[in-house]
Amino acid sequence: MTPRIVSREEWLQARLALLDREREATHLRDAVNAERRALPWVRVEEAYVFDTPQGTATLADLFDGRSQLVVQHFMLPPGGPICDGCAGAADMVDAARQHFEQADLSYAAVSRAPVDEIEAARRRLGWTFRWVSCGGNSFNHDYGTAFTPEQIAAGAVSYNYGTTAYAHTDLPGYSVFARGADGAVFHTYSTYSRGTELVFTPFALLDMVPKGRNEAEGTMSWLRLHDEYDPGSTKACCHGTAAAE
Repeated sequence: MTPRIVSREEWLQARLALLDREREATHLRDAVNAERRALPWVRVEEAYVFDTPQGTATLADLFDGRSQLVVQHFMLPPGGPICDGCAGAADMVDAARQHFEQADLSYAAVSRAPVDEIEAARRRLGWTFRWVSCGGNSFNHDYGTAFTPEQIAAGAVSYNYGTTAYAHTDLPGYSVFARGADGAVFHTYSTYSRGTELVFTPFALLDMVPKGRNEAEGTMSWLRLHDEYDPGSTKACCHGTAAAE
């Protein structure tokens, strides 16, 4: 990457032109967010029961007394592996939930792996948020993030509302639920594929810097579980100084 070096005055002109575009994008995002919030709701009729370290829990239990719930469909099938992309997003949750729980929002991750495998992953990565198993129910299948080998073999995977052909037994996504005053649970929104970037903080920061997402070797090629990074690598060093220096 070869930057174009200019005077401060020329830089300011370019920055102001970009600011107009950023404002357009912000206003469009505001409008899309409003449309998202205005989507109609669908009552959840299925009595989903999840396995947790404390026993079983219903979908309503995952609200923890609040009226809104975000579920991360976390890619951890029975026997693993842990999805590094799902884990990268989950790394942000414990810090963020100190705040969003005060705004009437609960969070839970849901995976098909059994509870003992989920708990081993949680201990390894140091997370404290609620993470439950849907291995005994069809939750992730019903909400479009898990597929049977038969579906994959038949080419019958309908991920991201049929817009994505990528096929795997488990794929990432987020679903939003609301709870009515009478205790009824409603599905209000789900997002998949690049829609999950909304909650991935590293992308928000990388998108502001010259190298961007730095994916020369492929999408998120640099991403690892946070305990797998090499502290001696040049990518992990401060101030762009190689460890050997």
